[in-house]
Amino acid sequence: MKRATKTLIVALGGNALIRKGQKGTIEEQFENLKLPIRQIARLSRKYKIIITHGNGPQVGNLLLQQENCHTVPKLPLEILVAQTQGQIGYMIESTLDSELMELGINTQPLVSLISYVVVDENDPAFKNPLKPIGPVYSEKEAASVPYPMRKTAKGYRRVVVSPKPVSIVEKREIKKLIEMNFIVICCGGGGIPVIREGRAFQGIDAVIDKDLAGAKLAEEVGADIFLIATDVQGVALNYGGKNQKFLRSVTLEQAERYIKEGHFAPGSMKPKIEAAMQFVLDCGGRSVITSLEDIEQAVAGKAGTEVIQDVLELPDGESKT
Repeated sequence: MKRATKTLIVALGGNALIRKGQKGTIEEQFENLKLPIRQIARLSRKYKIIITHGNGPQVGNLLLQQENCHTVPKLPLEILVAQTQGQIGYMIESTLDSELMELGINTQPLVSLISYVVVDENDPAFKNPLKPIGPVYSEKEAASVPYPMRKTAKGYRRVVVSPKPVSIVEKREIKKLIEMNFIVICCGGGGIPVIREGRAFQGIDAVIDKDLAGAKLAEEVGADIFLIATDVQGVALNYGGKNQKFLRSVTLEQAERYIKEGHFAPGSMKPKIEAAMQFVLDCGGRSVITSLEDIEQAVAGKAGTEVIQDVLELPDGESKT
């Protein structure tokens, strides 16, 4: 197999494992992974691959288990993030191994890496917990729990701080593994959030947006393409409304204006578009937001929403503004 030269980072949303309306059994999660992972396996013939992933449903389930069991000590949030990195990394790696073998690719090395992400202890986010995680409570139940709660569309949920990623601790190791032709699964759930204490690190009770962490990873390892795979076909204006319009491309200037106009929901599309913008601004590479079904098509420039500087040269040579 010809050695790939360009690096592609695929950030899989939480819906890659658990779809809307499902219970989230292990059987369901493995079955759901087949569609995106089969495409990534095929893309590995042309690209060096890094996979990141969400963990919202999984870490929420662990929190629910903790809050309903009082016979064992409770674990801090950064430990739960580490647990889900191992769990989901195993599921992705084993599914990918099977798909590679189906393609006759039997020697491709894979690795799942437990990853820390440094955040700034002075980040303003620490003063304003906004990220909902874990189970849903009634208003009465929410009044009796010992941590910050916020009313969401689903009900009352625990909220935690979500600082911005500053640096991926294992960036050198990841880059080296990519140079050695490994497919690397890392920074799951946004990474384990840590702050620096001299030369050491201290875990903190927070979660990092996985797409923003993915953009930082893409910058630090020198990726060429940053792709965010989610449950919609791309970025839309007036999403869910009568005038809904999906965009094939959006410039940095347009995206900034649409954010100010409130087109992108804070808990869903807004961090995705911000992460894509960050990568394009910092690295000048290709960034695309697409559906799980269209990963290959999006890499080829035929699906999803491209976030661009001004003019995009598509893979087939067509220019688009």
